[in-house]
Amino acid sequence: MTAALSILTAAPPRRVTEPRPPAVPVPGLYVHVPFCAHKCHYCDFYSITHQPESRMVHFVDLLLKEAATWTAPGRPCPRPRTIFFGGGTPSLLPLEQMQRLLIGLRSVFDCSDCDEWTIEANPATITNEYCHMLHENSVTRISMGAQSFDRAELAVLERRHDPDDVPRGLALARAAGIKRLNIDLIFAICGQNLDSWSRSLNAALALRTGHLSCYGLTYEPNTALAVRRRLGRVQAVDAETELAMLFQTRCRLAEAGLPAYEISNYAQPGEECRHNLLYWSGGDYIGLGPSAASHVQGWRWKNAPHLGDWESAVESAESPAADVEHLSPLRRAGELAMLSLRLSRGLVYEDFSRAFGIDAKKIFADPIARYSQLGFLHADIRGARLTDSGIAVADSLAVEFMLDEDGASQP
Repeated sequence: MTAALSILTAAPPRRVTEPRPPAVPVPGLYVHVPFCAHKCHYCDFYSITHQPESRMVHFVDLLLKEAATWTAPGRPCPRPRTIFFGGGTPSLLPLEQMQRLLIGLRSVFDCSDCDEWTIEANPATITNEYCHMLHENSVTRISMGAQSFDRAELAVLERRHDPDDVPRGLALARAAGIKRLNIDLIFAICGQNLDSWSRSLNAALALRTGHLSCYGLTYEPNTALAVRRRLGRVQAVDAETELAMLFQTRCRLAEAGLPAYEISNYAQPGEECRHNLLYWSGGDYIGLGPSAASHVQGWRWKNAPHLGDWESAVESAESPAADVEHLSPLRRAGELAMLSLRLSRGLVYEDFSRAFGIDAKKIFADPIARYSQLGFLHADIRGARLTDSGIAVADSLAVEFMLDEDGASQP
């Protein structure tokens, strides 16, 4: 154990009932809007369907009430540089309620430093009036869930929009003045092959957004798609083809001027999602709404993942936090190393030392040497980053950068 490590408090994650982070300004704000018109079969994010407008009105009331609790003395308070509305389908909120929420958050928090405000949208829900309202109320970025430009693949996922909705929605956003745009795509969809995936990639590139997110399909437990797979009603794409799709994506998008900056995310220089970079760099953020996650200075928690439970807590002026832990500095350091390896820039030693006062070259000497020898990492005096071969085993490799409480990486 090095001298630098010996001065750290190497306590294990401590489970408590309520987060008690220090009163610091927080640069990230996440808002979870759980409403959906339909539950897509692959989705395991918390969402709820078929809700009346009256409940959405009440939801906005409670979101603003929860937001106000973070302005009390002695608590961390968002002074957001980035804001992200996820879901669910945030764009399903009625226009008047979304506008009330946007205005309300700006009245609760000092948003004068905010330079990125993202809202996720389903292509079928975008209208001209809605886009103009978003732009007039400080939204600077829309992330659109296209997933595929193949109607059969959309049907497999139970996505209820048409491929033509995507260019229509993007055109409306641009006409309203929202220039920063992302398209979400999914590869390795049941029945998909390299040719059909290539067509979706080309269709997305033709729309000239500055950012693309391309995720491999995962069969999350208890989702409808996982059940259909277990019953033999759908068949997963084989691992070799899925890997070929990943590298086809990396090559094709790099050629088009959108290199990968994270394993699943691609952008023109300067168009990276700043909010997600905050997550991947171990930054602080507050989450509002049911199931929303937060992290402040090693305190991590998640709100109750149930709309009724969250409503009851906020109405009663109680904390909606359901899963709270306090990470030791060593645990935080290990998790930051894992997250950093997902980024194309990799684990930068100087950044790591600045954050934790730890020499990453020494503390991670064993996994860096081992995986460099295997060709999975490229290491130099600046840091360590995944090679193409390492990207294929990124999840397994990253786990070995977790630290135990003596400062040793996990075997």
